[in-house]
Amino acid sequence: MPDDPNAQPYAASAASASAPPPLPPKTRPPVQDRTGLAILLMCLVSFIFALQDGFSRVLAENYPPVLVVMLRYWVFAVFVIALVARQPGGLKRAVRTKRPITQIIRGVVLVVEVLIMVEAFVRLGLVETHAVFIVYPLLVAALSGPILGEKVGWRRWTAILIGFVGILVVLNPGSGVMRMDALLPFVAALMFALYGLLTRHVSRDDPSVVSFFWTGIAGAVAITLVGIWEWQWLTPLDWVWMAGLCACGMTSHYLLIRAYEMAEASALQPFAYTQLVWVSILGVVLFSEVLRPNVIVGAGIVVAAGLFTLWRTRQKSG
Repeated sequence: MPDDPNAQPYAASAASASAPPPLPPKTRPPVQDRTGLAILLMCLVSFIFALQDGFSRVLAENYPPVLVVMLRYWVFAVFVIALVARQPGGLKRAVRTKRPITQIIRGVVLVVEVLIMVEAFVRLGLVETHAVFIVYPLLVAALSGPILGEKVGWRRWTAILIGFVGILVVLNPGSGVMRMDALLPFVAALMFALYGLLTRHVSRDDPSVVSFFWTGIAGAVAITLVGIWEWQWLTPLDWVWMAGLCACGMTSHYLLIRAYEMAEASALQPFAYTQLVWVSILGVVLFSEVLRPNVIVGAGIVVAAGLFTLWRTRQKSG
């Protein structure tokens, strides 16, 4: 598992309305460096995350997004409990946190981010939602200074500004996606960046398994308090889609954990951007979305800026 537990790959974007990213134990180094296989797993995880987003869009077009997210979080909470119970100390250790309020806030922030993303899938489609959401690593870099007191040099600030130019290219002011709905994935990106920074903050006092537990449980409780009022039974076919969504969630996160065991997170992060490719293919082929040239160019600019920021971070920490 990665030496840097604070790294948050784009594919884990609950990003992307995927289940919350697992946080591997920060004290255990990779058992064996098998970077090539880990990269393949990361690409597979990115594809499964894209499938999850497709399932989420199908279900959210027919049911309240809060219901879809609630059902998925119920399954995810069971997954978290089962996974954590197998760790040293079990559930008793996972419950004990030195920062309970912050841990709860993290869980709530993430589940709201997921909910916003699912709503954005319905209103904007998969392609344009992700084209805006990929700005979140740059938001993490921008906010790490004022929130965590980390130093951000002029090179990374330049990359951040270039990334925001890419978002403007995607939004294409005056036409296309430039409307109020376009704020949804940007707000989601901002919330996911905040979640990542809060994760760094709590990691100073709590081991990763504790954060992982509180992410799933706090999120499940929060979404249930809201979503239970929207309860309705799914049709038999939609239960199949929901089962597929939950199965993808558990499979993807298990594979993500396995990838982390084989290679450093910083080596895997660039390949997490392949999720944008898979999402674009699914959006065009299955949902008849239009892949506009400005979206391609703008997303490319943002990804390039994000990769440069990652490279600078590795250079500074190397």
